[in-house]
Amino acid sequence: MLAVGLMSGTSLDGVDAVLCEVTGKDETTIVKQLHFKTYEIPENLRNKIRKCCSRECIPVDLICSLNFELGYLFADAVKSLCQDAHIALEDLSFIASHGQTIFHIPKAYADYVPSTLQIGEAAIIANECKTTVISNFRVMDMAVGGEGAPLVPYSEYLLYSRSQEAVALQNIGGIGNVTILPKKGDTKPVLAFDTGPGNMMIDEAVRQLHGEKYDKDGFFARHGQIIPSLAAELTNHPYFQMDIPKTTGREMFGEHFTKTILERYNSEEPNDIIHTFTWFTAYSIAFHYKKYLVDAYKLKNCIVGGGGAYNSYLLELIQKEMPDIEVSTQESLGYSSDSKEAIAFVVLGNQTYHKRPSNVPSATGASKSVILGQLTYPTL
Repeated sequence: MLAVGLMSGTSLDGVDAVLCEVTGKDETTIVKQLHFKTYEIPENLRNKIRKCCSRECIPVDLICSLNFELGYLFADAVKSLCQDAHIALEDLSFIASHGQTIFHIPKAYADYVPSTLQIGEAAIIANECKTTVISNFRVMDMAVGGEGAPLVPYSEYLLYSRSQEAVALQNIGGIGNVTILPKKGDTKPVLAFDTGPGNMMIDEAVRQLHGEKYDKDGFFARHGQIIPSLAAELTNHPYFQMDIPKTTGREMFGEHFTKTILERYNSEEPNDIIHTFTWFTAYSIAFHYKKYLVDAYKLKNCIVGGGGAYNSYLLELIQKEMPDIEVSTQESLGYSSDSKEAIAFVVLGNQTYHKRPSNVPSATGASKSVILGQLTYPTL
C-alpha cells in the first residue's frame, strides 16, 4: 500500500514529506521510498513556532491558531508531493504525521508532570487530503511511563540492523539522537537516547550573528576557534550528568538558552562562538558514545543522518573526537539523510494501521510495548 510520512523537527528547516510503498508488518515490513521533498516553512509560521516554543508567556490563541495553520501546511505538503509523484490522494492508505513539537517534558519537575505537545491538526490533514491520518505518536508511550522519545529506533531496527556487528545510527537534526543496534543474535537491547544539541544552537547563533538560516558546510565554524571558557561552561551542562534513557529538546538547548550565551559572550568573535557550538555538538555525541556505547557494544561504526550530515566540518569534528570509530553518512550507504525520519513515521504508522506496537521500551523507558498514535478518518 501507499503511505506518506511527515516530519517537522526542532530545527524548523522544513516539512519533510516522503511517499513510500509499504508491505508487511513487524519484522516482515518492507518499505520502498518512491518520492521525497522538503517543503519550506514560511517565515511567518517559523516565527510563530519559535514563539510558541519559548519559555516566555505565550497567548493561548496563538497556539490554538498555529495548530490549524500547521495542519493546512502539512496537508499542502502531501498534496504537492502526490502531485509531483503522479499519485492520487485517494490511493493513499494513510498519512503518518509526527507534528510540530511545541514542548516536551520527559521527566516531572516542579509542579509539572511528564508530558508532550505536538501540533498540526490531524482533522485538517484528513479532510484536506481525504485520507486517514495517524498522528500524536508520543503520548501512549508516555502514558505507560516512557519519555515519548526517541521513537525512530523501531524503524531503525527493521531497516538497518546487521548480522556481524553493532552499528550506531546518529541523527543530527535540531537535537542529536542515537540508536545503537546490537548485532543480530546479541542479547543486548536496542538502546536509544538524545545525545544533546544537534544543529539547534548552531543555527540560532548563525541567525543572530550572520543573518543566515544555517552554517552551510560549516563555513563560519571553520573560520573560528574554540572559546575555552564557553567550552568549559557547555560541557558542565546538567544534561551530561543525567543517566539514560533521556531526551531533550528546544526547552533545554533552544533559542532562550542560546540567546543568554550570546548576550554574555557578545565581546567574542561571532565565528568563534559558532565554532564552539559546532564543537559542542561533536563533543556531546562523543561523550555519550564513550560513556555508554563503545566498550559495551564493541562499536566501530557510526552512520550519521539528518541535516547535520551535510555539515562536513561537523563530521570532521565528530571523527576527531572519536578517532577509533568510522563515521559515515546515510548517503554513503545509498540512503537519504533527509528522508530518514519521515520514513520512520511511515513504519510507525504502518504498525498502528495494523494494530501493532512500535515503541522500544529499552529506548524510551516505557513499562511495556504499546500501539502508538491516534487515527483520524476523513470526512465522507
